[in-house]
Amino acid sequence: MRRLVPLLFAVLIATPAAAQFGPGGPPSVGVMLVRKAAVTEVQEFVGRVQATDKVDIVARLSAMIIERGFVEGAEVAQGDLLYRLDRAAFEADLASKQATVAQVGALLKNAMLTTGRAQSLLSTPAGQRSHFDDAQAQQASLAAQLQAAQAQVRIAEISLGYAEIRAPVAGKIGRSALAVGNLVTPSSGALVSIVSQDPMSVLFPVPTRTVAELRNKYAPRGGFAAVAIRVRLPDGQIHKVSGVIDYADPSVTAGTDTIMLRARMPNPLRAGAKSGEPGNRDLIDGAFVGVLVEGVEPIQALAVPRSAVGQDQQGAFVYALDGENKVQQRRVQLGVAQGALVGVSGGLAEGDTVVVEGLQRVRPGVVVAPSPAGGAPAGAPAAKPAG
Repeated sequence: MRRLVPLLFAVLIATPAAAQFGPGGPPSVGVMLVRKAAVTEVQEFVGRVQATDKVDIVARLSAMIIERGFVEGAEVAQGDLLYRLDRAAFEADLASKQATVAQVGALLKNAMLTTGRAQSLLSTPAGQRSHFDDAQAQQASLAAQLQAAQAQVRIAEISLGYAEIRAPVAGKIGRSALAVGNLVTPSSGALVSIVSQDPMSVLFPVPTRTVAELRNKYAPRGGFAAVAIRVRLPDGQIHKVSGVIDYADPSVTAGTDTIMLRARMPNPLRAGAKSGEPGNRDLIDGAFVGVLVEGVEPIQALAVPRSAVGQDQQGAFVYALDGENKVQQRRVQLGVAQGALVGVSGGLAEGDTVVVEGLQRVRPGVVVAPSPAGGAPAGAPAAKPAG
């Protein structure tokens, strides 16, 4: 029993050192200096895709559908035939109106001859002024009737033209509300809808303060023209082409203190896709997307590797070293993320040393043995002996 007391005393003395540094001394970590790097400014918002043109096709005649000229879900070009209506009744009506024009035209020609004869008789004893006046009035009346009949012919021609319903815009066409053989009228509602595909608009609300910051930041570089808009698709992929802001609402949205901005985005066919295939383009009308507002020119900003940044309930933090290689937890405000780097807008200064490797071995207050991390700049601090 007496032999155990010195042994236990020795263990109690050795424990504090082992707890502080571990069996091998201070933990080794990889560090690097905080320096400025060229990064592209990016801010992300939530937006909704909206077609630039959306048209409901409505019949302008009462007639039977005798032909449908499109495939549901396909893309149509402007002017393509969509529906052909029965035109027999309208052709007959046009022929009747044309006959009326011919009839009135013949009467007018005869009236003109009568007026000429009455005028030539005015210089003879047989001539009467009243006959000439009557002939002149009849001629004017028939001339007016001819104009009215010609107008009726024009109306009939327009109505006959409505028997062929063509696409007013290019885009993807939806489902037909009625099949061939159905009678349609102007009150039947939309027969089908066409949604334009390229380009698309993306609407996204931005806080008024952010709009002012963007305007002031990019004013020397051309304002919003110096900003590129990219879209993060619902599957997380980035749309392959960028767009530009082409509109801002003139009023602030009540209750949210935001301004609605609109970007115009190209929406080309996906590689290898055909115009009639479903899902052949990235942007779909009505879809929610992420809107990335990017500066067109990189800026110099403090940046650290993404691997150096941790997150907890209070936000983002990094582990920095003081002059004695003691670990400090620094709360940081993150800025732009680009590649393996993330910008830091607050919490660090240029030249600070941050831990980027071996984070699982450190905690605030622990003394570490630093060495330059893989890929760290040449100016990264060398390891100091533990004091």
